[in-house]
Amino acid sequence: MASKAQESSSMKALVVEDNTVQRMVLSAKLHNFQCGITLAVNGKEAVDLFVEGKKFDIIFCDKDMPIMTGPEAVVKIRAMGETDVKIVGMSADDDAMEVFISAGADVFVPNQSMFRILSL
Repeated sequence: MASKAQESSSMKALVVEDNTVQRMVLSAKLHNFQCGITLAVNGKEAVDLFVEGKKFDIIFCDKDMPIMTGPEAVVKIRAMGETDVKIVGMSADDDAMEVFISAGADVFVPNQSMFRILSL
């Protein structure tokens, strides 16, 4: 179920990740940037947030999740006309970059690199 982790800043981030530890680590890193953070545990929850009218500046989206994968969610979000939101695909899979970019993500970052980037 989608939940709000923090909502105090003008920058709004959506973290779409089914792994609890990954979700917590990414949220903690984003907290350092004083982002408003909303959490979703699968792509369907992310799409549902947009259907409800929620807006985000950036989405960090895992690839393989139950119910709806990250790339499937990206396709649906883009099909809803959400072109301003920046979407970052994340995965440890070798083929994930091509899949995310084809789906409409703006950038792809391997999971291990994501945490190094956010640590800077």
